[in-house]
Amino acid sequence: MEKKIISVNAGPRRGWNTDTLITEAENGAHSAGAEVERFDLFRLEKYTGCISCFGCKKEKNRGHCICRDGLAPVLDAIRASDGLIIGSPNYLSELTASFRALYERLIFQNLTYNAETPCCNERPVPVLLIMTSNAPDTGYLNLLNNYQQTLSRFVGPTKVLVSGDTLQLRDYSKTDWPWSFFDPEEKKRRHETVFPEERRRAYAMGKALAE
Repeated sequence: MEKKIISVNAGPRRGWNTDTLITEAENGAHSAGAEVERFDLFRLEKYTGCISCFGCKKEKNRGHCICRDGLAPVLDAIRASDGLIIGSPNYLSELTASFRALYERLIFQNLTYNAETPCCNERPVPVLLIMTSNAPDTGYLNLLNNYQQTLSRFVGPTKVLVSGDTLQLRDYSKTDWPWSFFDPEEKKRRHETVFPEERRRAYAMGKALAE
């Protein structure tokens, strides 16, 4: 039976690092025979994070966020899927506000506040979480470990791919202010040598998610 994979881009820039790695993961899932549906969070109708209405804590709504806004079809699609690919750039040492809005509602709908059965998700959905950052990737272990553990507990077994020290611009010389935190030429070299390997890893992880 063909698997259905949901892909979510929580970054705003088309054709850049996050979008590229998500696309590679999608291609890997396709190669394993899966159907892939993509959502771009920055292009959805208006939505918010969790509004703490507690509607999902009623038995009739068990495991379902009842807020029907731009995120509703994304949550519905994830719930019915066989796997989730979700990627976000790192903004100010966190994932994007768009990612957080989805994350809050994805997790909270399955949280029961019951010590015996803290999660009401009866159908685990495996997750591939991708994060990109212009800073080196060694500084985000705690952040990504927390996301990985929570997603594994309330959504499904989660694997993580991090791409750090990414190229932000094609030509850094065109910026009005000198960006002296890093060497633009070194970033270009990394983009040409290391990033292709990260693309291959994303492809392989997307394929494994769908197998």
